[in-house]
Amino acid sequence: MPNWGGGAKCGACEKTVYHAEEIQCNGRSFHKSCFLCMACRKALDSTTVAAHESEIYCKTCYGRKYGPKGVGFGQGAGCLSTDTGDHLGLNLQQGSPKPARPSTPTNASKFAKKMVDVDKCPRCGKSVYAAEKIMGGGKPWHKTCFRCAICGKSLESTNITDKDGELYCKVCYAKNFGPKGIGFGGLTQVEKKE
Repeated sequence: MPNWGGGAKCGACEKTVYHAEEIQCNGRSFHKSCFLCMACRKALDSTTVAAHESEIYCKTCYGRKYGPKGVGFGQGAGCLSTDTGDHLGLNLQQGSPKPARPSTPTNASKFAKKMVDVDKCPRCGKSVYAAEKIMGGGKPWHKTCFRCAICGKSLESTNITDKDGELYCKVCYAKNFGPKGIGFGGLTQVEKKE
């Protein structure tokens, strides 16, 4: 049957979508009012949509249904999600059940090694954890250690230089490692040779 006066069909309601009300996603057209998450029915836009084959989801529901599962894959900072998605119609308990843990105790020293395996600050040699880490010269630094090695000035991405694994402000770097002569390194006159 010919498509008289129409545009594309909506991926959700299968009715005609006219250009003024069209949103395109994953090669399909939707009405603005039909561009909703298939699980929680939240309104979507280009920044919140996640498409899987012919289905569209908000990023949260997409992560619950198709994202990684297990300990350490929570939905927020520092959480362990126990949400099964049942209230959204998501069947997350797919696949075979996980085998039971062995009854023998785990080696505590291996666990301790994993917990202590963090980056070391080049300046003080202590562990640098994520909350206090600043990267400079390809290495992790404490915020308090992220200073010029010569003058002690706090460094930022706009005034940092590195040489031989040490950090310097641009002024100290120029004075100590830059070219010498008139107009360079703060010198105003050439030294006379005797």
